[in-house]
Amino acid sequence: MTASHDLIALERFRLGSLRELPVIQATNGEPAPVSPLDSFDASSPLPEGKAKQDLVRSMFDTIAPRYDLVNRLMTFRLDESWRRKTIAMLRLVPNSAVLDVGCGTGDFARNLRRKGHRPIGIDLSLGMLLAARSGGAPLVQADAAAVPIRDATADAVVSGFAVRNFADLPSVLSELGRVLRPGGRLALLEVGEPQNAFLRFGHEIWFTQVVPRIGALLSDAAAYRYLPRSVAYLPSFAEFEGLLSDAGFTDVRRHALTGGVAQCVTAVRSANGYRS
Repeated sequence: MTASHDLIALERFRLGSLRELPVIQATNGEPAPVSPLDSFDASSPLPEGKAKQDLVRSMFDTIAPRYDLVNRLMTFRLDESWRRKTIAMLRLVPNSAVLDVGCGTGDFARNLRRKGHRPIGIDLSLGMLLAARSGGAPLVQADAAAVPIRDATADAVVSGFAVRNFADLPSVLSELGRVLRPGGRLALLEVGEPQNAFLRFGHEIWFTQVVPRIGALLSDAAAYRYLPRSVAYLPSFAEFEGLLSDAGFTDVRRHALTGGVAQCVTAVRSANGYRS
């Protein structure tokens, strides 16, 4: 990696504290390029690669101002308890350095600061970072496949509802293995699929029919048509386990939350070190 990029220079970010997790590069502070988000509908093919990255970045720039409001409504505030449980699964010791990948508006970073840890958040969407309330944690605009943190620096890595938005998941997981110290823990919170047939039926109606209408009313219709469909990007647990193993992780586990409506995948970085 090169060190030619600059940190985003926004007054609200306390960049001086980045020494806690040494930054070696970050993308320039720029909004997303124009994307075909407005034309995305139920018949549109799901994008891949650079097209996916551009669409996702533009989408989150667009929905950032009301992201938290829609999130709380569509999950009945359950997302707050899911995040607390995810943090608990990291088994952090006091004053841990934690990387929050796809930090969005700063929910994880804020909670980690309250618990006395040292989080740093990264996100590709400048709009989300501008809308963030991180509790004073430093935030950086950066690509999760090129994290601006030195090798084996973080004690833990956490991510909330971002896995399905990564354009190159194997590269991202490999990068997270690079920045985690040996024995460091990873926790990836994502949407899930309930095993109970009745709950699964109700959840599918809510997520695919009701949530897009809530999003259209309060935020952006095209974005909330895309979000339910983006679940198709999620690998099965067996595939996830293989990807994490290839990235240098062991002890991979899936934890169902609220009957499987959400899930948290945890893993431990191998003591053998990072696999490039």
